[in-house]
Amino acid sequence: MAREQGGRSDRGRGRDRDDRDSEFVDKLVHINRVAKVVKGGRRFGFAALVVVGDQKGRVGFGKGKAREVPEAIRKATEQAKRQMIRVPLREGRTLHHDVAGRHGAGRVYLRAAPPGTGIIAGGPMRAVFETLGMQDLVAKSIGTSNPYNMVRATFDALTREQSPRMVAARRGLKVSDVVSRRSDASSEALEDAE
Repeated sequence: MAREQGGRSDRGRGRDRDDRDSEFVDKLVHINRVAKVVKGGRRFGFAALVVVGDQKGRVGFGKGKAREVPEAIRKATEQAKRQMIRVPLREGRTLHHDVAGRHGAGRVYLRAAPPGTGIIAGGPMRAVFETLGMQDLVAKSIGTSNPYNMVRATFDALTREQSPRMVAARRGLKVSDVVSRRSDASSEALEDAE
């Protein structure tokens, strides 16, 4: 066959791409109907906000605009897959430390939580954490309730998240040194409180 390369046909390559795409979970966060006034009346379009993640620490968001809802969602999903970020998770379930993020008038605060807490967060932020694969987290949004700004502020906070391994690499130390210093500092704070 002329279409085969390396023992695989075009259909095989398409199936591999579908398998790779199926590892992602996508959630529609918000859909907005917009109208453009033209000579003959109004022309309607749709804007979609979608969050995509692999539930293993990677997440992205995208916006798409089109005349039909499915096309807007497809565009947003493709953009989200192109703009994914990796977030370090502690034990694969929560954040390493508390962090704040902001975008425009939107401010969010994310706090690490003990096992069994679940995701305590509002709508757009909850979609981000569920697609990220986070299990325990407490989040608070202050300021805007605009889903676009809430999602952007959440991503701002997640990009500020650092694991002990990242801090150790930046300082030229071992991970055990960074973690032991953190536990020493917390025990000193407890002694001072007593």
